[in-house]
Amino acid sequence: MVKPGYENLTQLGGGGAIPASPDDAVLETVPNPHAGTDYLIRFTCPEFTSLCPVTGQPDFAHLVIDYVPAEVILESKSLKLYMAAFRNHAAFHEDCTITIARRLEDALAPRWLRLGGYWYPRGGIPIDVFYQSAPPPDGLWIPGQAVEPYRGRG
Repeated sequence: MVKPGYENLTQLGGGGAIPASPDDAVLETVPNPHAGTDYLIRFTCPEFTSLCPVTGQPDFAHLVIDYVPAEVILESKSLKLYMAAFRNHAAFHEDCTITIARRLEDALAPRWLRLGGYWYPRGGIPIDVFYQSAPPPDGLWIPGQAVEPYRGRG
């Protein structure tokens, strides 16, 4: 017996085919069991990859997604497959980071969302990209993202 609200999940417990592109990926949600309560959900993607749109070389990032859900929460396997779809996607760091944030906003309609994109250096320059949808709800405890800026050696 499937719990009400979970009957439309197509990826959890099923196959794990990576979508051909981020646009083809489906982000699935389930009802928020604590709607009306402000609490923070964090997803950390320490091995995110995409491609440079000019050179085709791989780019690597550590992404930290924080959000305060409203009516729905994100199903994590669908997020994993969405993120994996960027492996062959060519876009600059800024585009990848903001595209992910906006796609999450569209899927979740969260009360608040923040995404930290900590990109590893290419050409000797690390690029970190940050997005926040709005000021966080009053009284919400928000832990730091705890990703050190790139320092190189020493």
